[in-house]
Order: sequence, then structure tokens, then C-alpha cells
Amino acid sequence: MALTLGVLQEADQAERRVPLVADVVKKYRQAGATIVIQSGAGTRAHIDDAAFGDVQALPTAEAVLAQSDILLTVTAPSLEVIDQMKHGSVLLGMLQPYASENRVQKLLSRGITSFAMELLPRISRAQSMDILSSQAACAGYQCVLIAASHCPKFFPMLTYAAGTIRPSKVLVIGAGVAGLQAIATAKRLGAMVEAYDVRPETREQIESLGAKFVDTGVSAAGSGGYARELTEEEKQQQADRLAKAVAQCDVLITTAAIPGKCAPRIITAAMVAGMKPGSVVVDMAAESGGNVEGTVSGDVVQVGPATLVGPSHLPSRMATHASDMFARNLFNFIGPMIKDGELKLDWEDEVLAGACLTHEGALRHEGVKKALGL
Repeated sequence: MALTLGVLQEADQAERRVPLVADVVKKYRQAGATIVIQSGAGTRAHIDDAAFGDVQALPTAEAVLAQSDILLTVTAPSLEVIDQMKHGSVLLGMLQPYASENRVQKLLSRGITSFAMELLPRISRAQSMDILSSQAACAGYQCVLIAASHCPKFFPMLTYAAGTIRPSKVLVIGAGVAGLQAIATAKRLGAMVEAYDVRPETREQIESLGAKFVDTGVSAAGSGGYARELTEEEKQQQADRLAKAVAQCDVLITTAAIPGKCAPRIITAAMVAGMKPGSVVVDMAAESGGNVEGTVSGDVVQVGPATLVGPSHLPSRMATHASDMFARNLFNFIGPMIKDGELKLDWEDEVLAGACLTHEGALRHEGVKKALGL
């Protein structure tokens, strides 16, 4: 019997992405797999059932789960969905492994082999599978568009009959994938851009995009490529210099997020109070606690002189391309293991082993085991 992949509608109505697109369907079919989807699974991403191509659309989630050997998902499924999965089947997607002990226990009790893409080893060979990076690029892009829509100023320099309008000044905190995408997008819109990251090695990347690196005079570089703990004096020096940069910008975008953990608090209420009247802050990490004191997830609030925007479901705002990127990442991970319609897991592969959360009733990831106390 051929291997069957399944896709459900996402339970969260605000989640518009889907983990499968037509081009990727063709690749799975070439590998010998069959595909079943819940009817309407791609509607929020503007993909109707017929647009997926050679798949079978079923009316209910229960019908899909009854046939699926592998369930592809964007977000972690509910306990009820896991309960209906075939015993010993495979679950693949963004599973929020640190968020719920109950979900992990349910996966274990059902004998589910689960791969949490957040756990993917950060090595060169895994870059084409890296969902965190692809979706962060979507989020960074969206943050700038959101900022521009709330900013009472033009982003680019504008010359008109009565004179010249100076470009807006944008400050981006964090130079990971999301931050670099935000820098590039703000530059394309014509803004003057500065950026800061605690890692001094990001300076070259920031400047290569045409932005100015905010130098606090403090380096957190440590041994083995990891950041070291700053002294209290260094922390104060860093905060003082950063506060000056924040006070001078028209738009502040913060992008510092840690998968599975609360976002680091970087911008204090005092820094926000020192901003220009009409300033805009977009906190990309709002859903995980926020980088900015006063941010409210999913809301826009006025705090002193600044408008604080705490957007949620950022990649979903561009569901078409975000789904395309997500689906390709998943295929690059699982596709090579599907041969002649059979799934052949290579546990010697460090990428597969590193992303495995549960297998044959055992919790396989030591970091999650320690965090959840299991």
C-alpha cells in the first residue's frame, strides 16, 4: 500500500498558511506517495482544492486522519487531532515542542513519530529545510509594511514644488533573518536605516545592505561563537547608547525572538517615553512576550509619544508565498526519505535525528526532555 500524506485545515482561524502547494504535490507523487487533504485546507491561502493537483479532497478531518501515514501541519495539532491519528504514524511541522507537556505525552501514548522543525540542527546542509528562517523572512518584510502604514511620515525622501521632505529614520533591533529582511525592505522603501545586534560579527551583514551599524562600544563575543554574559557596567553602557538611537528614530522595529522561550526585553518604558512624537514601534516578538515594554500582542496601543504595534500571525499575512516556502522546507526534509512509496527513516542522519521529538513511545530530544522535566 502506498504511503499516504495528509493535510488538515488549520484549527486557528487566523492561521492562513497551508503546508502543501501544487509544485510540491508533484514531487511527493513522483516519490510514489498519495495525498489526501481536508476540503478547504488551502482556502485561506487562496488555494482551492482543485489547485493542489493530484490529491484527494475529503470532507472531514477524521476521514483524512484515518488514511494518513504522515500528517503535515503548519502549527501544532490539538490533543483531539493527535488522538485520531493512526497509531505509529508520523507528524511533521511546527510543533512548539517546549510549550505543552500534555501534547508531548499524547504523542508518546499514541506512538507517534514526530519531527518538530523548530529543533532542526542549524547546519549548512539543513538550510533548505529551515522553516524558522523562511518564515522569519516573511515576518521581517511584513513588519516594515506595517510600520510604514502607521508612520505619519514618508519613508523615502520626497521632493515637491514647495521643497524637500527628509526620509524617515528606521532603527532595526536584531540582525537575524527577520532583521536583515526588515533592513532590506526599509531601504527599498527609501528610509534611512540603522540597525543593532548584540553580535558584533553582524556588522558586515548590516552594512552590506546599506544600513548603519549602531555601535554601543560593547562586544558580547565569547568563546566558541557564543555570546558571553555582559558585566553590569557593559549592560548600562549598551542601554545608554541604544536609548539615544531609539530617541532619534521615527520607526523602531524589534525582531529578537528565541524559539520556545519568552522574547528578551530590550526596549524599556523609559526608552519609549524618550521617542519622538508620532514615532512607531513594531514589535515582531509580541506573540512571545515582546521586546518592548508596553507592547500588547495583537493590538495597537498609544504609549506616551509612540504608537506600539504588536502584530500576530505575521507570515500568515502573506499566506501564498509563506505557504510555498513552508511546503518546500517540509519536502526538503521528508521528501528524500520517501522512496517507491515507502518512508525509510535514516536515524544516522544528524538532521533527522536532531529534529525528532518523539519516536516509538520515547521522547528523543534531550533539550525538550530537560525543559519539560520528563
